[in-house]
Amino acid sequence: MTATKPYKAAFASDFHLGVPDSKTSRQREELLVKWLDERAADSEEIYLLGDIFDFWFEYKKVVPKGFVRLLGKLAQICDAGIPVHIITGNHDLWMFGYLEEETGVIIHKQPIQRNFGGKSFFIGHGDGLGPGDHGYKFIKKVFTSPFFQWCFRQIHPDMGIRLANYFSGKSRDANYSADQKFLGEENEWLIVYCKEQISQGENYDYFVFGHRHLPLKIPLNEKSTYINLGDWISHFSYAVFDGQKVHVHNFEN
Repeated sequence: MTATKPYKAAFASDFHLGVPDSKTSRQREELLVKWLDERAADSEEIYLLGDIFDFWFEYKKVVPKGFVRLLGKLAQICDAGIPVHIITGNHDLWMFGYLEEETGVIIHKQPIQRNFGGKSFFIGHGDGLGPGDHGYKFIKKVFTSPFFQWCFRQIHPDMGIRLANYFSGKSRDANYSADQKFLGEENEWLIVYCKEQISQGENYDYFVFGHRHLPLKIPLNEKSTYINLGDWISHFSYAVFDGQKVHVHNFEN
């Protein structure tokens, strides 16, 4: 008898392509393409958990220029029959169909649940979950409203993208140093959120998030583990489910 091949999946997030400048962004993009090549050779599915771009907005006939190496690689992987899932993040939540039509990726705008090899997963970007951060939660409601999106489309792309990049950079710079410090389980909002889910009977084997920019793997109880994927600005970190367990790694070129 032939042994059943283990079901493998790969996860990464927070590449923030586009910052801090075109040269550095291009270098990260090239590393990401290499990582995707490696994962596509050894994975049944690939999950990108948001903030792939530091800013992304799809107008009716215009998208931000650049990132052609990544987009071409995503199309190649999808054309080969390997599903690539993208969960939108807070920096690139304005995906309206272009990436699905052109590359074949599958877009999710909310956290999703999956089961791989008998293990249950709760997968999301992580923004707006857990207690606190009420200011951002309000802003997210505004940003996801059809009326706001219509208003933004009325701005010429040259001005709109430049304006959005400015405010995106200000927000990232203000929070990045703080994001590199572990706050303790009682103060990490995503950990608190996971424990709340468990208390309500949602006892997944793995909770996998991005957004936090700090690679973390923390047991929550005898069954559940919290995984944060870190980022590709400082850590170049990712996770792999090998058919039995999730492992967090740093990509080495």
